[in-house]
Amino acid sequence: MSKKPTMIAYTVKDRGNDKKPFWVRVGAAWPLKEKPGFSIELDAMPVDGRIILIEPNADDDSSGKGSNET
Repeated sequence: MSKKPTMIAYTVKDRGNDKKPFWVRVGAAWPLKEKPGFSIELDAMPVDGRIILIEPNADDDSSGKGSNET
C-alpha cells in the first residue's frame, strides 16, 4: 500500500443556523492493487454512519491524523 492515500475520509456535521458544516477527518483510502476498489482505514466512526471520500489537497499531510476543514 502506498504511504500517501488516494482519498481522505471525512464525516460532516451540519451545524444548522446558516453556519458552515464542520468537517472531521476520520481516515483515508488507498486503491487496491489487484482489483478495482479501495482499502479504507478509519481512525474514528461517524455517529450517523456517513463518510465522504475526497482527494487530498497538496497541503494535506499523509500521516492519517485528522485536520478540520470548514
